[in-house]
Amino acid sequence: MTSNTVIAELPAGVKSSERTLDILELLASIDERLTLSEIARRLSMPKSSLHKLLATMERRGWVETDDISHTRYRIGLRALLAGTRYVDIDEVVQLAQPVLTSLTEELQEASHLGRLDGSDVVYLAKRESSHPLRMFSAVGRRLPAHATAMGKAMLSLLPWNEVSGLLPPKLEKLTERTIVSRPALQKELELTRTRGYAIDDEESAELMRAVAVALPVQGSSNAISVSAPSARLPMDNVPQVAELLRSKMVQFPLR
Repeated sequence: MTSNTVIAELPAGVKSSERTLDILELLASIDERLTLSEIARRLSMPKSSLHKLLATMERRGWVETDDISHTRYRIGLRALLAGTRYVDIDEVVQLAQPVLTSLTEELQEASHLGRLDGSDVVYLAKRESSHPLRMFSAVGRRLPAHATAMGKAMLSLLPWNEVSGLLPPKLEKLTERTIVSRPALQKELELTRTRGYAIDDEESAELMRAVAVALPVQGSSNAISVSAPSARLPMDNVPQVAELLRSKMVQFPLR
Protein backbone atom coordinates (compact mmCIF):
# COMPACT_ATOMS: atom_id res chain seq x y z
CA MET A 1 0.00 0.00 0.00
CA THR A 2 1.46 3.42 -0.96
CA SER A 3 1.45 6.44 1.30
CA ASN A 4 -1.06 8.11 -1.03
CA THR A 5 -3.66 5.37 -0.57
CA VAL A 6 -6.68 6.42 1.47
CA ILE A 7 -9.08 3.89 2.88
CA ALA A 8 -12.56 5.23 3.52
CA GLU A 9 -14.43 3.09 6.01
CA LEU A 10 -18.14 3.81 6.40
CA PRO A 11 -19.79 3.23 9.76
CA ALA A 12 -21.91 0.07 9.94
CA GLY A 13 -25.36 0.57 8.55
CA VAL A 14 -24.59 3.65 6.47
CA LYS A 15 -24.63 1.76 3.17
CA SER A 16 -28.06 0.24 3.78
CA SER A 17 -29.36 3.62 4.94
CA GLU A 18 -28.12 5.25 1.74
CA ARG A 19 -29.78 2.53 -0.33
CA THR A 20 -33.06 2.91 1.55
CA LEU A 21 -33.08 6.65 0.86
CA ASP A 22 -32.19 6.03 -2.80
CA ILE A 23 -35.24 3.76 -3.12
CA LEU A 24 -37.54 6.33 -1.51
CA GLU A 25 -36.25 9.17 -3.66
CA LEU A 26 -36.58 7.11 -6.83
CA LEU A 27 -40.15 6.00 -6.12
CA ALA A 28 -41.12 9.52 -5.04
CA SER A 29 -39.85 10.99 -8.31
CA ILE A 30 -41.94 8.90 -10.72
CA ASP A 31 -45.61 8.20 -11.37
CA GLU A 32 -45.48 4.54 -12.39
CA ARG A 33 -44.89 1.41 -10.32
CA LEU A 34 -41.56 -0.39 -10.74
CA THR A 35 -40.60 -4.04 -10.42
CA LEU A 36 -37.69 -5.17 -8.29
CA SER A 37 -35.62 -5.67 -11.46
CA GLU A 38 -36.40 -2.15 -12.69
CA ILE A 39 -35.46 -0.61 -9.35
CA ALA A 40 -32.25 -2.65 -9.23
CA ARG A 41 -31.31 -1.52 -12.72
CA ARG A 42 -32.02 2.15 -12.11
CA LEU A 43 -30.12 2.20 -8.83
CA SER A 44 -27.37 -0.27 -9.81
CA MET A 45 -28.22 -2.28 -6.70
CA PRO A 46 -27.90 -6.06 -6.15
CA LYS A 47 -31.32 -7.73 -6.27
CA SER A 48 -30.66 -9.77 -3.13
CA SER A 49 -29.97 -6.66 -1.02
CA LEU A 50 -32.79 -4.75 -2.67
CA HIS A 51 -35.33 -7.50 -1.98
CA LYS A 52 -34.56 -7.43 1.74
CA LEU A 53 -34.79 -3.65 1.91
CA LEU A 54 -38.07 -3.55 0.01
CA ALA A 55 -39.56 -6.22 2.26
CA THR A 56 -38.70 -4.17 5.34
CA MET A 57 -39.93 -0.94 3.78
CA GLU A 58 -43.20 -2.58 2.73
CA ARG A 59 -43.74 -4.00 6.21
CA ARG A 60 -43.23 -0.52 7.69
CA GLY A 61 -45.49 1.16 5.10
CA TRP A 62 -42.86 3.20 3.26
CA VAL A 63 -43.47 1.32 -0.01
CA GLU A 64 -46.50 -0.54 -1.33
CA THR A 65 -47.04 -3.25 -3.94
CA ASP A 66 -49.91 -3.54 -6.42
CA ASP A 67 -52.99 -5.51 -5.36
CA ILE A 68 -52.82 -8.08 -8.16
CA SER A 69 -49.30 -9.39 -8.68
CA HIS A 70 -47.64 -7.82 -5.61
CA THR A 71 -44.49 -7.40 -7.70
CA ARG A 72 -44.63 -3.70 -8.62
CA TYR A 73 -43.65 -1.09 -6.07
CA ARG A 74 -44.63 2.53 -5.42
CA ILE A 75 -44.14 5.01 -2.60
CA GLY A 76 -46.16 4.12 0.52
CA LEU A 77 -48.61 5.85 2.81
CA ARG A 78 -45.98 6.37 5.52
CA ALA A 79 -44.11 8.73 3.17
CA LEU A 80 -47.25 10.84 2.77
CA LEU A 81 -47.71 11.04 6.54
CA ALA A 82 -44.10 12.13 7.02
CA GLY A 83 -44.36 14.72 4.26
CA THR A 84 -47.61 16.11 5.64
CA ARG A 85 -46.07 16.42 9.07
CA TYR A 86 -43.14 18.34 7.57
CA VAL A 87 -45.54 20.92 6.14
CA ASP A 88 -47.61 21.04 9.34
CA ILE A 89 -44.69 22.08 11.54
CA ASP A 90 -42.69 24.24 9.10
CA GLU A 91 -42.60 27.83 10.40
CA VAL A 92 -42.38 29.44 6.95
CA VAL A 93 -45.38 27.45 5.74
CA GLN A 94 -47.39 28.59 8.75
CA LEU A 95 -46.42 32.22 8.19
CA ALA A 96 -47.29 31.94 4.49
CA GLN A 97 -50.75 30.43 4.90
CA PRO A 98 -52.62 33.70 5.64
CA VAL A 99 -50.55 35.50 3.02
CA LEU A 100 -51.57 33.04 0.31
CA THR A 101 -55.19 33.24 1.42
CA SER A 102 -55.08 37.03 1.18
CA LEU A 103 -53.44 36.99 -2.26
CA THR A 104 -55.96 34.57 -3.73
CA GLU A 105 -58.90 36.44 -2.22
CA GLU A 106 -57.66 39.75 -3.66
CA LEU A 107 -56.70 38.48 -7.12
CA GLN A 108 -58.93 35.42 -7.49
CA GLU A 109 -55.90 33.55 -8.84
CA ALA A 110 -53.74 30.71 -7.52
CA SER A 111 -50.97 31.52 -5.08
CA HIS A 112 -48.07 29.30 -3.99
CA LEU A 113 -45.21 28.96 -1.54
CA GLY A 114 -42.12 27.17 -2.84
CA ARG A 115 -38.70 26.22 -1.51
CA LEU A 116 -35.45 25.69 -3.37
CA ASP A 117 -34.21 22.10 -3.18
CA GLY A 118 -31.07 21.70 -5.25
CA SER A 119 -31.98 22.71 -8.79
CA ASP A 120 -35.73 22.30 -8.22
CA VAL A 121 -38.58 24.18 -6.61
CA VAL A 122 -40.79 22.16 -4.27
CA TYR A 123 -44.35 23.42 -3.71
CA LEU A 124 -45.08 23.59 0.03
CA ALA A 125 -48.44 25.38 0.12
CA LYS A 126 -51.04 26.74 -2.27
CA ARG A 127 -54.39 28.42 -2.59
CA GLU A 128 -56.45 27.41 -5.61
CA SER A 129 -58.00 29.80 -8.11
CA SER A 130 -61.78 29.88 -8.26
CA HIS A 131 -61.66 29.91 -12.06
CA PRO A 132 -62.25 26.62 -13.93
CA LEU A 133 -59.24 27.31 -16.20
CA ARG A 134 -56.15 27.22 -14.00
CA MET A 135 -52.63 25.85 -13.69
CA PHE A 136 -52.11 22.35 -12.32
CA SER A 137 -50.09 22.41 -9.12
CA ALA A 138 -50.00 20.40 -5.92
CA VAL A 139 -48.16 20.45 -2.61
CA GLY A 140 -45.07 18.30 -3.02
CA ARG A 141 -44.76 18.93 -6.75
CA ARG A 142 -41.24 19.58 -8.06
CA LEU A 143 -40.33 21.73 -11.05
CA PRO A 144 -36.96 22.87 -12.41
CA ALA A 145 -36.09 26.18 -10.75
CA HIS A 146 -34.82 27.77 -13.96
CA ALA A 147 -38.26 27.39 -15.58
CA THR A 148 -40.39 28.88 -12.80
CA ALA A 149 -40.96 32.34 -11.36
CA MET A 150 -40.39 31.15 -7.78
CA GLY A 151 -37.22 29.34 -8.80
CA LYS A 152 -35.79 32.35 -10.62
CA ALA A 153 -36.68 34.64 -7.72
CA MET A 154 -34.66 32.45 -5.34
CA LEU A 155 -31.79 31.78 -7.74
CA SER A 156 -31.41 35.51 -8.37
CA LEU A 157 -30.24 35.97 -4.77
CA LEU A 158 -27.29 33.61 -5.27
CA PRO A 159 -23.94 34.31 -6.96
CA TRP A 160 -23.93 33.01 -10.53
CA ASN A 161 -21.13 30.51 -9.87
CA GLU A 162 -23.27 28.97 -7.12
CA VAL A 163 -26.33 28.90 -9.40
CA SER A 164 -24.33 27.27 -12.18
CA GLY A 165 -23.14 24.60 -9.76
CA LEU A 166 -26.69 23.81 -8.67
CA LEU A 167 -28.09 23.44 -12.18
CA PRO A 168 -27.82 20.21 -14.19
CA PRO A 169 -25.47 20.22 -17.21
CA LYS A 170 -28.46 20.45 -19.57
CA LEU A 171 -31.39 22.68 -18.63
CA GLU A 172 -34.71 20.90 -19.08
CA LYS A 173 -37.07 22.39 -21.65
CA LEU A 174 -40.69 22.34 -20.43
CA THR A 175 -42.17 24.57 -23.15
CA GLU A 176 -40.96 26.36 -26.25
CA ARG A 177 -40.31 29.43 -24.09
CA THR A 178 -38.24 27.77 -21.35
CA ILE A 179 -34.81 29.35 -20.98
CA VAL A 180 -32.28 26.60 -21.64
CA SER A 181 -29.18 28.73 -22.34
CA ARG A 182 -26.95 29.46 -19.36
CA PRO A 183 -25.97 32.96 -20.61
CA ALA A 184 -29.65 33.79 -21.20
CA LEU A 185 -30.57 32.51 -17.74
CA GLN A 186 -27.78 34.51 -16.12
CA LYS A 187 -29.07 37.65 -17.84
CA GLU A 188 -32.64 36.85 -16.71
CA LEU A 189 -31.52 36.41 -13.10
CA GLU A 190 -29.66 39.73 -13.18
CA LEU A 191 -32.83 41.42 -14.43
CA THR A 192 -34.85 39.65 -11.73
CA ARG A 193 -32.46 40.86 -9.04
CA THR A 194 -32.64 44.45 -10.32
CA ARG A 195 -36.43 44.72 -10.52
CA GLY A 196 -37.11 42.67 -7.36
CA TYR A 197 -39.43 40.03 -8.82
CA ALA A 198 -39.35 37.12 -11.26
CA ILE A 199 -41.61 36.23 -14.16
CA ASP A 200 -42.50 32.86 -15.65
CA ASP A 201 -43.73 33.85 -19.10
CA GLU A 202 -45.20 30.55 -20.31
CA GLU A 203 -41.90 28.81 -19.45
CA SER A 204 -43.12 26.04 -17.14
CA ALA A 205 -46.56 25.50 -18.72
CA GLU A 206 -48.13 26.54 -22.00
CA LEU A 207 -50.35 29.65 -21.85
CA MET A 208 -49.62 30.19 -18.14
CA ARG A 209 -47.84 33.13 -16.53
CA ALA A 210 -46.57 33.63 -12.97
CA VAL A 211 -44.99 36.36 -10.86
CA ALA A 212 -42.88 35.64 -7.76
CA VAL A 213 -40.80 37.28 -5.06
CA ALA A 214 -38.25 35.68 -2.76
CA LEU A 215 -39.05 35.80 0.96
CA PRO A 216 -36.70 37.47 3.47
CA VAL A 217 -36.58 34.56 5.90
CA GLN A 218 -33.59 32.85 7.45
CA GLY A 219 -32.44 29.27 7.04
CA SER A 220 -33.85 28.35 3.63
CA SER A 221 -34.68 29.81 0.22
CA ASN A 222 -38.41 30.44 -0.14
CA ALA A 223 -40.64 32.37 -2.52
CA ILE A 224 -44.32 33.14 -3.05
CA SER A 225 -46.01 33.46 -6.41
CA VAL A 226 -49.27 34.17 -8.18
CA SER A 227 -50.04 32.23 -11.36
CA ALA A 228 -52.80 32.50 -13.93
CA PRO A 229 -53.53 31.87 -17.59
CA SER A 230 -51.69 34.44 -19.70
CA ALA A 231 -55.01 35.80 -20.95
CA ARG A 232 -55.99 36.72 -17.35
CA LEU A 233 -52.50 37.94 -16.38
CA PRO A 234 -51.25 40.14 -19.26
CA MET A 235 -47.69 41.47 -19.03
CA ASP A 236 -49.03 44.99 -18.42
CA ASN A 237 -50.50 43.77 -15.12
CA VAL A 238 -47.36 41.98 -13.91
CA PRO A 239 -45.77 44.98 -12.09
CA GLN A 240 -49.01 45.58 -10.17
CA VAL A 241 -49.14 41.92 -9.05
CA ALA A 242 -45.45 42.05 -8.13
CA GLU A 243 -46.05 45.12 -5.98
CA LEU A 244 -48.86 43.33 -4.17
CA LEU A 245 -46.56 40.36 -3.54
CA ARG A 246 -43.84 42.66 -2.20
CA SER A 247 -46.33 44.34 0.13
CA LYS A 248 -46.95 40.96 1.79
CA MET A 249 -43.27 40.52 2.69
CA VAL A 250 -43.65 42.69 5.79
CA GLN A 251 -45.39 39.72 7.40
CA PHE A 252 -42.19 37.68 7.30
CA PRO A 253 -39.16 38.19 9.63
CA LEU A 254 -36.22 39.89 7.97
CA ARG A 255 -32.99 38.02 7.29
